[in-house]
Amino acid sequence: MPTGVGRTRRTQAERTAAMRTRLLDATVECLVTYGYAGTTTPRIAEIAGVTRGAQVHHFRSKEDLVVAAIEHLAEQRIQTAIRQNGRLLSSADPVASVLEFLWESHQGDMLVATIELWVAARTDEVLAREVARVEPMVNSTLVTAIDQLVPDAMSRKKLRNTIFTAMDALRGILIVSFVDRDLVEARRRWDRACVDLRVVFDAALAAS
Repeated sequence: MPTGVGRTRRTQAERTAAMRTRLLDATVECLVTYGYAGTTTPRIAEIAGVTRGAQVHHFRSKEDLVVAAIEHLAEQRIQTAIRQNGRLLSSADPVASVLEFLWESHQGDMLVATIELWVAARTDEVLAREVARVEPMVNSTLVTAIDQLVPDAMSRKKLRNTIFTAMDALRGILIVSFVDRDLVEARRRWDRACVDLRVVFDAALAAS
C-alpha cells in the first residue's frame, strides 16, 4: 500500500485554523506566565514553536494577536462554564450550587489571562472595545448555565441582578488574590461573602 493511503490530508483552511489556534493558545500562555507587558510576539512564536515569519503571516502584530486572543479566551471560558454546570446539576441546594458554580467557573489560567487583558484595557482603547464586545457573551453564558441550576428563575430581574453582583464581588476577590498570591485566602474571602450573598439569593428567590 502506498505511503499515506488511508490518511486524510488536512485542507489549507484546516491548517490555517490549527496554526491560528496554536498561536492564540501560546498568547494565553504568555499572558499567564509573563503578564500583558511581558507578552511579546517573539515570546509567543517561541512558545508556539513556530517561526516569527509564520506568526507574522497569521497575525501581523501583538495587537492583532491579543485582540484575537480575547475572543479565543471568551470561547474557552464559555466551554468551561458549560462543563462546570454539568457537574453541579444534581445538587439539592440550588443557591449553594450557583455560588459554587461561580467560583469554579472563575478559576484557572484562562481567568488569569482574562484579568491581564481587563487591566491592560484600562489604557488601551482597542482592547477595551474588544473586551466590551465579548464579555457580555461570557456573562450571558454564565447566566444561562445558572438558569439550569435554578429552573424558571432567571426571568426574575432581582435574581439576575444578584448573580451579577456575586460575579462582581468574586472578580474583585480574585484580583486582590493576585497581590497576596494566596488562593486559599481568596476562597476564604469568597466563603465569607457567600454568607451575605446567600441571604440576598434567598430573598430574590422568595420574591418570585
